[in-house]
Amino acid sequence: MSKDESGNKTEEKFVIPIKADDVMATKVAIMEESVSVKEAAELMAQEGVSAIIVTVEGKAQGIVTERDILKRIVVEDKNARKTKVKEIMSSPLVAIEPSTNLEEAARLMFEKKIKNLPVIHEKRLIGLITLHDICRLQPEILKILRQTMETPENLQKVLRYYII
Repeated sequence: MSKDESGNKTEEKFVIPIKADDVMATKVAIMEESVSVKEAAELMAQEGVSAIIVTVEGKAQGIVTERDILKRIVVEDKNARKTKVKEIMSSPLVAIEPSTNLEEAARLMFEKKIKNLPVIHEKRLIGLITLHDICRLQPEILKILRQTMETPENLQKVLRYYII
């Protein structure tokens, strides 16, 4: 127990350091940049994922999320069969190393306003960590970040769901 500014007793909460490679998903959906958005959406539905890493000659270069498809295809009334993922992917890819702790990963998500972080080791994609993963495993990190940083609008819904 410790005391807050007004002298009231407060319960101390500790965040146990967890690294990205401890919790990342190792099965990551990937597609070459020349694939159509329609094919990407079909793979997302088939695999039950909300993001696909886009590769160029086998190297991770960007990401396409469900939100990207909604904003850049559906809202703009583009043809998903004719549009290639390279036209709507977010690039350059914001990624972390497997040794990155969840607090650093969460801070990067807040700063870049993103919900998915590919994990890259020696220029090779080895996994993916999401804001949902961090919310489930270490919500205390996000509570602290919400107090010290402005919460990006696109992350607020996820945080409200997991963190009271």
